[in-house]
Amino acid sequence: TILGETHEEEDEILPRKDYESLDYDRCINDPYLEILESMDNKRAQRYEAVKWVLVFAIGVCTGLVGLFVDFFVRLFTQLKFQVVQSSVEECTEKGCLALSLLELLGFNLTFVFLASLLVLIQPVAAGSGIPEIKCYLNGVKVPGVVRLRTVVCKATGVLFSVAGGLFVGKEGPMIHSGAVVGAGLPQFQSISLRKIQFNFPYFRSDRDKRDFVSAGAAAGVAAAFGAPIGGTLFSLEEGSSFWNQGLTWKVLFCSMAATFTLNFFRSGIQFGSWGSFQLPGLLNFGEFKCSESDKKCHLWTAVDLGFFILMGIVGGLLGATFNCLNKRLAKYRMRNVHPKPKLVRVLESLLVSLTTTVMVFVASMVLGECRQMSSSRHSGNDTLSLQDISDDVNSSIKTFFCPNETYNDMATLFFNPQESAILQLFHQDGTFSPITLSLFFLLYFLLSCWTYGISVPSGLFVPSLLCGAAFGRLVANLLKSYIGLDHIYSGTFALIGAAAFLGGVVRMTISLTVILIESTNEIAYGLPIMITLMVAKWTGDFFNKGIYDIHVNLRGVPLLEWETGVEMDKLRASDIMEPNLTYVYPHTRIQSLVSILRTTVHHAFPVVTENRGNEREFMKGNQLISNNIKFKKSSILTRAGEQRKRSQSMKSYPSSELRNMCDEHIATEEPPEKEDLLQQMLERRYTPYPNLYPDQSPSEEWTMEERFRPLTFHGLILRSQLVTLLDRGVCYSESQSSASQPRLSHAEMLEDYPRYPDIHDLDLTLLNPRMIVDVTPYMNPSPFTVSPNTHVSQVFNLFRTMGLRHLPVVNAVGEVVGIITRHNLTHEFLQARLRQHYQTI
Repeated sequence: TILGETHEEEDEILPRKDYESLDYDRCINDPYLEILESMDNKRAQRYEAVKWVLVFAIGVCTGLVGLFVDFFVRLFTQLKFQVVQSSVEECTEKGCLALSLLELLGFNLTFVFLASLLVLIQPVAAGSGIPEIKCYLNGVKVPGVVRLRTVVCKATGVLFSVAGGLFVGKEGPMIHSGAVVGAGLPQFQSISLRKIQFNFPYFRSDRDKRDFVSAGAAAGVAAAFGAPIGGTLFSLEEGSSFWNQGLTWKVLFCSMAATFTLNFFRSGIQFGSWGSFQLPGLLNFGEFKCSESDKKCHLWTAVDLGFFILMGIVGGLLGATFNCLNKRLAKYRMRNVHPKPKLVRVLESLLVSLTTTVMVFVASMVLGECRQMSSSRHSGNDTLSLQDISDDVNSSIKTFFCPNETYNDMATLFFNPQESAILQLFHQDGTFSPITLSLFFLLYFLLSCWTYGISVPSGLFVPSLLCGAAFGRLVANLLKSYIGLDHIYSGTFALIGAAAFLGGVVRMTISLTVILIESTNEIAYGLPIMITLMVAKWTGDFFNKGIYDIHVNLRGVPLLEWETGVEMDKLRASDIMEPNLTYVYPHTRIQSLVSILRTTVHHAFPVVTENRGNEREFMKGNQLISNNIKFKKSSILTRAGEQRKRSQSMKSYPSSELRNMCDEHIATEEPPEKEDLLQQMLERRYTPYPNLYPDQSPSEEWTMEERFRPLTFHGLILRSQLVTLLDRGVCYSESQSSASQPRLSHAEMLEDYPRYPDIHDLDLTLLNPRMIVDVTPYMNPSPFTVSPNTHVSQVFNLFRTMGLRHLPVVNAVGEVVGIITRHNLTHEFLQARLRQHYQTI
């Protein structure tokens, strides 16, 4: 909801007006700058040190959230599998497998039902949360995305989702949880805990909050994968539109704190050796190492790169197919499930759980093959971590429905936690049947695609990795069996397959490469993983966008890309700006401000003075002056001229009122000379349209110049600032000087951050509507501005890199002729303007 028109694309379900932009652009009253100016060097250093302490606390808290999720997921999953396994072993002999299936259904449906109930409490807790955090870091405020209630429902719900047997992961929601911790911890207050408040007035701006959210999101990635560097790059690549060197160091420090906090507690709880740091993340790929008895084995060779490239192409195609199917499912849900009562969403989640449970049980019983157990073991001089991984792999083998000394390869993949199944595909010495791998991949592909998007907290990283690992292991089996390439290492192909499929789904490159390298702890995999991810991304981008970008577009969020296309330089700022402005004056009556705030949804207003130049007398006596003035008039873009051009071309209408004017005759005669309008306004004798006295409507005989008068630009004032001024009664009477108006400090202006009161909720009965508000002490007098002739690429780079929310367009004589907001820079809007540009050529 910002200045300018609302433009919706074909695939949008929710209107874009539901999303606000964050105020990253600093104003003259920036609290951080004010604090630093009033401090000496030592106090400023202490203030900066507080940031480091908070960043460390965010990392520690994020690690503890990961510990909470991991502990209870393991507890519930082990309990469920122990009961089901004993039941299956007993019922295999007695012929009561239906009872085992009912027990499994009871566990799964109960857990999924609890996860769905938590999402009903906080709907934004559904899904992985990565699209929402990506939007937040891009500068879009998604309602409720960083609230305390969200992280409670998210962390608790995802453990029930994973324990309920759904094909979801807990790593994606960890990113969302870390971001919420980063947003809330430095504020020392929460709307969910109103009674607990601390007098901590610092870091109360969207810019500071964005930096802490960046650190929290990176800490979530680091805790999930044990990849602090990858988490830092994830926050840089996928989220933040503004970055600096100091933020990089803080984010990395936060990621390290999260990784080692989780590692310390998990290692101590699981192995009893506190301080050994053996488990760096929630997902551990283990150590890739060839058996010492196989001299021909290599992790990978140069010849294998050709196969990796082909796997990247196939992974990109599979990822594009996955995204296409999931997009259609998401559209169907938005049109047919979400508008219905909330109980329907719960029933859909239970239906997915029921179908998944039945198919997993039946596939393990009917489609699984009994394979001979491998007797090979790692030698005694292996590291402790490698031996622990080997023991974990061998202990997770399932013998369902198979005789002694054999195992059920399908049940081994389905009746294990997803992390254990990934380790099986990466490190299992035994073989998996190609038929089993094909069926497992197909079932997992379809069910995970159906599951992502239902009303439960869910992640996509682990299901994609497991699905891709099955694909890679299948390729390795085929190469060994039919081509005779005995030197290849199956674990490497499983890893490359996982990277190819995950890259084809999410389309991440730099951060995902580093995450996988850190997870494997093997730098030798850097080149093949990077090549595979690049090829998968290029292949998938040929067909559609990444899964997170698709869901962002479906929500109608005006997300800004990294840069615009080369063809967009055919457009200028004047082609994309919104000339139909709602503005305020430096001194404005209360009744006008209230009317403006109640009848518009804009979040910032230009502060202007009207000025109609009286230049005819100058043009009579001197030809040189006359020519200069004519050149100035011909070269200066005006709002009236721009609006007339748009109206005549019948391409853009800012309102229905102007649309009706397009068919009317517009007078071309210059209006008669009048007294200077600015002087009239200062003497309180002039009533300008439309803001000071909203009861006056425009005359039908007004020309476009009278409707769109030249406006001298003085600054920007935020909606929240105007509401705060009215709420505190900051005004003066007409008989007094503006110096008598009360002044508010920054602490008072930011007291209600981030939830300012609504104009409709204010009690303004005690205020005289004829009183005047002086907004000049609170406006931003020097915001970023651009010329009407600025190329769109320059406008886009300035807007995105500086984290702006509003960008006024000011002509050569200081008149504001339009304003550019996030909506005016979205890909769809620019494409529409480019098509109009081509039609006028």
